[in-house]
Amino acid sequence: MPALLPPPRTGSPLLNPERLTREEDGERLHALLWRPGPGWRMVSSAVLGGGIAERAWVLNAQVSHGYRRTDPARHLAGLARAAGAGGPGVGLMTAADVSAAGHARDGGVEAVVTAGVSVRGWAASPGEGAAGAAAVGTINIVAALPVALSDAALVNAVTTATEAKVQALLEAGLDCSGTPTDAVCVAARAPRAGTEVHSFAGPRSEWGARLARAVHRAVGAALPARA
Repeated sequence: MPALLPPPRTGSPLLNPERLTREEDGERLHALLWRPGPGWRMVSSAVLGGGIAERAWVLNAQVSHGYRRTDPARHLAGLARAAGAGGPGVGLMTAADVSAAGHARDGGVEAVVTAGVSVRGWAASPGEGAAGAAAVGTINIVAALPVALSDAALVNAVTTATEAKVQALLEAGLDCSGTPTDAVCVAARAPRAGTEVHSFAGPRSEWGARLARAVHRAVGAALPARA
């Protein structure tokens, strides 16, 4: 049976992913699976379930450092099915050990981050971008807010989370803005009749500020063993 990650000491966690383990290509690999159920809208840059839509689960799966599959979306979907996840979801992957995830919360916002930074650099670098996927060394950010956000605010939240990530990297003394394959997933409550839909999630908005602080601390917590 999958074990649950330790929840925060106070309050009821939004992000309480199951910790999964599998054998693949002769390696013991880990994954985190969050199944919040219906009623969540997510924005993500993930290879599986990217974009903005209602999603029922988020899978963050560790893969081998020599990952060579050319069908990562199908691979992730298969792993989710094998774990019993149903309906549409979001799938992320990384070569980092996801069992070493960093977790933080701020004012009801939570973030879980896995950080592999062996293949890091600056976003604006000389030369053309390479065709296809880069080497798998990835910072994956999953964050959840207990309120509804407009589409524009969801996009704004991705920007806020990314800025907080870069701030944490620089404060850790890493000469980079991230890795070539970083991914983000931000989940917010789906709008319902009579509920407020927040239009802003920048770092100086109420919920954006909380998101930034949670992501900043979660990235910092995930980095020490990975740097």
